This record gives sequence, structure tokens and C-alpha cells, in this order.
Amino acid sequence: MHHDDALARLRARLADSSETRRPVARPDLPLKLGHLVTESAVALLKPAAVLVPILRRPHGHTVLLTKRADHLRQHKGQISFPGGRRDAGDASYAFAALREAQEEVGLPPEAVQVLGYLDDHPTFTGYRITPVVGYVDAAFAPITDPGEVAEAFELPLAYVTGDDCFERKVFSRGGFEVPFLEIQYAGHQIWGATAAILWNLRQQFVAE
Repeated sequence: MHHDDALARLRARLADSSETRRPVARPDLPLKLGHLVTESAVALLKPAAVLVPILRRPHGHTVLLTKRADHLRQHKGQISFPGGRRDAGDASYAFAALREAQEEVGLPPEAVQVLGYLDDHPTFTGYRITPVVGYVDAAFAPITDPGEVAEAFELPLAYVTGDDCFERKVFSRGGFEVPFLEIQYAGHQIWGATAAILWNLRQQFVAE
């Protein structure tokens, strides 16, 4: 699929997504844990937002990701999207995601066209993450905040939408084998909520 056609498909798929109401992705959990993900439980999660930045490059579109700094208390060294907890003063999830992206990688909010929203993702760490998909048509070189980000890198969108990108694995927690998705790219291990959000992004292109 040509990258301009891919972007047009994404715009169309996200056209009806909403800032105020979004589906919650159902995590792939063992039967004895699945019943814990109820509407009331999800409502108690802390709100967070991430920006899923799609960059226009001469060789095709890419998705911007970050590697969290090693000195951070939570999720140190993990691959993530720019983003974080929604502050009380944030006017919207999109505002929160754009604010965090500017702080973490120097992406000006005015350079981002918000295309829509992917499904919300509950996490084991007590957050409900709202992924905000943004398109960056202008030239952009990340300027990372070393207090939060060790590095920024780009994942080709064509790689995400390919057939061999995702691998299903499991980890042990509390006596349960919990499945998760993983992507290996250029020496980076992408898993957890980040991989799940990328899977949801992929579905916008491959689902009928």
C-alpha cells in the first residue's frame, strides 16, 4: 500500500473516534484474571495519554517512539510513546499528549494534526492510556529531554503493518502465565502497552 493511500485509510478509520468516548481494549488475560477488567474497575484507573506520532519521511511514513531514561522509577529503559499522566489542567487527552510530546522530544503541538484516537488501554500499573494519533507532515528532528528520554527512534509504518512484525509471548505474574505482544526492531524490544497500541494501529490498516 502506497504511504499516501495508507494515511488516507487511517484518516477514514479514525474519523469517528472521539475525545470523550472510546472503546477500552480487552487485554488478553487468563480466564481467572479476565473477570477483573470490569467497567467499574476501569473507571478507577488514572487517566493518561500518549501521542502516536506518524511522521512523513521521503522513504515512507514512520512512527516515533522513545526509550525511557534508565534512572526513572517506573518502566525505566522501556520503549514507549511520548506521553504521561493527564494533569488536572489539561483541557483534553489530545492536549495532554501534545504537551508531553513537546516536553519529551521537542515536537511543537502546532506541527501535529490530530487524526483521532485508538482504543484505550488499561495497564497493570493502574493507568488507562488514551492513544492520540497525530500526523507530522513537516520536517522534524527530535530533541529529547534527558530527564525522561534516553533516545528517540523511528519505526517504519510498513514494518508495523507487515505480517511478521508481532510475536506472541507470555510472562509469569502471581502464578499466572500472562500473554503479551512483542516487536523486535533495530535492537529494541517493544512490548507491553506500547506493542498493544501498535497492534491496534496495525488493525486500522489490515481490518476490513
